[in-house]
Amino acid sequence: MRTRQVLCPTDFSETASHALKYAIEMANLYHVNIRLLHVMSEGNRLHHYGTVLEKSSDLEHKHVIPLRQKTTQLAGEIAEYLDEGLKVIPVIRRGDVVAQIIEESVEQQVGMIVIGSHGYKGISHLLNPNVSEVISNKAHCPVLVVK
Repeated sequence: MRTRQVLCPTDFSETASHALKYAIEMANLYHVNIRLLHVMSEGNRLHHYGTVLEKSSDLEHKHVIPLRQKTTQLAGEIAEYLDEGLKVIPVIRRGDVVAQIIEESVEQQVGMIVIGSHGYKGISHLLNPNVSEVISNKAHCPVLVVK
């Protein structure tokens, strides 16, 4: 951890913003960079029962470009709170959220994942997959789950 980056996945929610504060603290403490990751889930974007819903070029303009801008803007805002010489690296990936977070952490050999938990309980917990719980069980590095 002491020489590796902190990975902070975000869905741009208030919970993710709260986790980001902890990621900044950890990055400053260990003097490491932050990888700010947003994962676009594939969903039913391109094909649905053999019928094309949107063209790839339309998706790029409608979804990917604005997300890149939003992630880059957030990275710039975060950088102001980091110690001198540290940086925030914005990353956008596509696919299954859990798989992409784990893949990013392994590929980049991050020292820690700092992730927010929405804290669903009861029926909401059953209906909404708990990404932070799955990440903490599958990750190959320490995971800080922030509520």
